[in-house]
Amino acid sequence: MQLQSLIMSRYLRKNIAGIAGYIPGEQPQDSGFIKLNTNENPYPPSPRVLSALRKAAAHSLRLYPEPLSDSLRSLAAARYGLRSENVIAGNGSDELLSILVRCFVGRGERVVYPVPTYTLYDTLISIQEGEKVGVDYPPDFSLPGALFSQKAALTLLCNPNSPSGTLVSVREIEGLARSVSGVLVVDEAYIDFAEGEGASSLPLVKNFPNLVVLHSFSKSFSLAGMRIGLGFANEEIIADMMKVKDSYNVNRLSLVAGMAALQDLPWMMRNVSRIQRSRGKLTRGLKKIGFQVYRSHANFVMARKEGQNLRGLYQELKRRKILVRYFDLPGLRDSLRISVGTPQEIAALLRELESIQTVL
Repeated sequence: MQLQSLIMSRYLRKNIAGIAGYIPGEQPQDSGFIKLNTNENPYPPSPRVLSALRKAAAHSLRLYPEPLSDSLRSLAAARYGLRSENVIAGNGSDELLSILVRCFVGRGERVVYPVPTYTLYDTLISIQEGEKVGVDYPPDFSLPGALFSQKAALTLLCNPNSPSGTLVSVREIEGLARSVSGVLVVDEAYIDFAEGEGASSLPLVKNFPNLVVLHSFSKSFSLAGMRIGLGFANEEIIADMMKVKDSYNVNRLSLVAGMAALQDLPWMMRNVSRIQRSRGKLTRGLKKIGFQVYRSHANFVMARKEGQNLRGLYQELKRRKILVRYFDLPGLRDSLRISVGTPQEIAALLRELESIQTVL
């Protein structure tokens, strides 16, 4: 094994050899876990999706899918008030992030983003040998003022942010789009869980040729297993992204699932409402037992014990078959990110947390 590693290192690009790689949330093989670590939706996708998938699982699977995902793009454009030329589909929004970094970031070029945030950004930039410029969030996770004055090829903003769940207003994003010198990407994977109307910056795409907005079907539409993402931008940016994407990047079944999901928005919205109610109960319960909890607009919350390393608490919960997310990173070691599960799962988590704290 060691010899094989030495041989591979001989051929591997040096910057790739030095990358640790993105670490996704744990997917346990054992049964019986309460899984609150990867922000999956606890409720099933629309019955229309399941019906459409059953019909699509036929002889046509021997054929390639649409190269440009035209059917899904057309439906999404109509749904969000844009043209097909303003939409690109991806193998999850993660693939669209990868395409964007490959399109707009060369060796030594700056990529700016507020931190702490989604750690995949670090990996994608390192692969391109770009310069990572993390601008610290203030304690309340409001938009850092220093972000506006950075000169960068690409500016990334996760909104609502992960792992904090906090939301930046559309007005602030509009100001940021005016200020940045390069492309601004607003990663809205969790936007459907935001409270109030008009939380998405998607309408700004019509007015700002440097703005890209990303959406995901993994969270609100309960389709994490299908890997579907959408990118919205000026037609020139979309055309550039099309040059970089894989030939058939979204498979036939995912295209069918995505279209069926968009045709049953009330189902998704009902599930979102259930999660929003449970999020409130989880937040109140965590505060009651002594955690600081940021106001979340996502399907997770960040629970903090300022100055305390919560690795031990994460490990004890895992021993009790409850998975949450712990990040061994500066500024996050005193926090846990907890996905909003069913009411029963939330009740079990709060019971165990209270029990652990009593023992400690």
